[in-house]
Amino acid sequence: MVNPFIFYSDPFVLPLPEGHRFPMAKYARLRERLVESGVASAEVMAPPPAATDAMLGLVHTEAYRNAVTGGRLPRVMMRRIGFPWSPEMVERSRRSVGGTLAAARAALRRGAGINLAGGTHHAFADRGEGYCVFNDVAVAVRVLQGEGQIGRALIVDCDVHQGNGTARIFADDRSVFTFDVFCEANFPFEKEPCDLAVSLRADTGDDEYLARLAEGLADAIGRTQPDLACYVSGADPFEGDALGRLALTRKGLAERDRVVMDGLRRAGIPAVVVMAGGYAANLEDTVSIHLQTVAEVLG
Repeated sequence: MVNPFIFYSDPFVLPLPEGHRFPMAKYARLRERLVESGVASAEVMAPPPAATDAMLGLVHTEAYRNAVTGGRLPRVMMRRIGFPWSPEMVERSRRSVGGTLAAARAALRRGAGINLAGGTHHAFADRGEGYCVFNDVAVAVRVLQGEGQIGRALIVDCDVHQGNGTARIFADDRSVFTFDVFCEANFPFEKEPCDLAVSLRADTGDDEYLARLAEGLADAIGRTQPDLACYVSGADPFEGDALGRLALTRKGLAERDRVVMDGLRRAGIPAVVVMAGGYAANLEDTVSIHLQTVAEVLG
């Protein structure tokens, strides 16, 4: 049997009110499309274990973790997250973190690992926001550092929104380098300092985006020489994304993935890849962009 290295948490999706804008259906549809297209077989995909309290506690405060688990977050904090509380929300949030950790372990063994969810980069140590409950990439990095599996990590965040929670968590931590490419005129409107920021004006298209990404990636790799890279991909820089405000085409986004993965491969850096945001009016556009990302990682 093939050792699974693509992890998915769509069986653990949470119930949402009708008309809710977060496209939970994209996760199950992405897994379906991977098999239908022949990009990946069902045999290389597996549901991940849930992150434990001890794992989450390496990043998140005990008070926040317990409030999430017990359904005791104040209403204003739940509104910032954007989901209604439910046991399913807690379980899926833990599984999403577990998926990124499992994919990171696979990356260290095989060169790459994929979580078909993850990228919850708006989660801070003591709060969540923007559809992010626990910070999956931060927890995975801290677990692997604690085990001595890695020393230094590079985070390449290409979701259209700045990864403010991740930047805050790793502020002043020289063992983790945060490289973020985002739309300046977009959520979060108060940005956090990161190690290398590429802040783009609204409606930036393929050519400028790709040039600045390539330049920044080379700089980030040269300055860090990491043991692991975490690629927060995101489908939301797409020109048809409802929450994006950039103007990348699907072809440009495929080239973005190639630039990132080729750069990491040439440097010999294992990569864990997570999907992050995507809110196109047509669900299949978002799924197709995520599918491109997975296909590039698989080579």
